[in-house]
Parts: sequence; C-alpha cells; structure tokens
Amino acid sequence: MNSLPRAVVFDLDGTLVDTAPDLTAALNHVLPGVSRGPVTVAEVRTMVGQGLRRLIERSLIATGGIPDEADVESMFSGAFEFYGEHLTDQSFPFPGAIDVLDHLATAGVKLGVCTNKPIALSERLLSELDLTKYFAAILGGDSLAVKKPDAAHLLTTLEHMNAQTDEAVMIGDSQADIAVARAADVPVVAVSYGYTMIPARELGADAIIDNLSDLPETLRQFA
Repeated sequence: MNSLPRAVVFDLDGTLVDTAPDLTAALNHVLPGVSRGPVTVAEVRTMVGQGLRRLIERSLIATGGIPDEADVESMFSGAFEFYGEHLTDQSFPFPGAIDVLDHLATAGVKLGVCTNKPIALSERLLSELDLTKYFAAILGGDSLAVKKPDAAHLLTTLEHMNAQTDEAVMIGDSQADIAVARAADVPVVAVSYGYTMIPARELGADAIIDNLSDLPETLRQFA
C-alpha cells in the first residue's frame, strides 16, 4: 500500500467501461427520424463528451449538419429513453479493468468514480456490470450543481471518499478529466484508448497508459 496512492478516482465512459456501442445504437435509433445516419462506433468514440444532447448535435453535424427541422430535444428524449432500455446490451469493462480494480482494492486503495454521465445511469451501469462494490463514492454529472471540469466535482468525490487531494490520482480519457484534475490540483493519468477528439498524448496528462493493466505500476510514481 505504501507504494500506491491512497485514493484513485476514475472517469466512467471511455475509461472504465466501453459504452460507445450502446450510445451508438441510441443515436442510430433517432437519426433516421431526420433522414440521417447511421453513425459508426468509431465515429462516436470521438464525439462523446458534454452529454447526450451534445452527442446528438455532433452526430448531426457529422452526417451533414443540423437540419432546420431537427428537434434536438425530441431526439434527445427518444435517444435517452432507448439508451436507458439498452444500457448494457453491448457495454463492457475495458480489458484489464476488473483485475486492476481487484488489485487496487486488495491493496487498500480507496476508489471512486467522477463522471459527467447522469448519476442514475451511472449507478445502474456499474450495478449491472457488477462494479459498484469497488467504489467508496460515485458522483454523476447531475449529482451537484456543477460537473467536470469544475474542480468541485472531483473535490466533492474525494470528500465522499474521505480522501485528500495530495493522496489522490485521477484517471480519465478526455480534456474534461485532465482539466478537472488540474483545477483540483490532483495528478492525472490519461488512457490512450478512450473517447476524445484530442489525441490522449496531447491532453497534457502527467502520465499515459495504453491499457488499464499498466495502471498499478504507473500509479507508483504518484505514491
């Protein structure tokens, strides 16, 4: 334990769990309504961030632009309902995730989740994938009045974990994850396989890993 940080906070989508296939299905459920689509999982991996409404807007832009007749709110409602009904049809923990969570938990590291995904969906996703047991705290994008990259989102997650910033590390895949860690003065590790429009190696993280199995060794530099 003395060679690992006391607390590790994970982003969810694109970091711990590959949710892109089910998000893609939700988009392709509503895009035909405005004569658009389909989008591919590979395309969606570069669009995720800032919520489902923004994802819908990006998918429209990627397929020809937002048409005048497009009712984004109606599309959001349809996509949100569909996604909620198919939350874990094709979503699974990334390779190495379970082993790493087991390893860190066994070593006594406190674990948390700080995600912009709505808390109800986050808790359901983690529960259905049997991951809830690992985490001392789970905060979603609507758990507070603010969300990532606001420092309060990460700081409150750490408070719920009974952990301090100088003993914690953030793990994420996007600009928001790096920004929230910087704002909270917490070191941050970026994963290279996640969902980002900016290549992981250009995000300015303190370290980068290509697979979650590399995380324990990487964390030792922050202990």
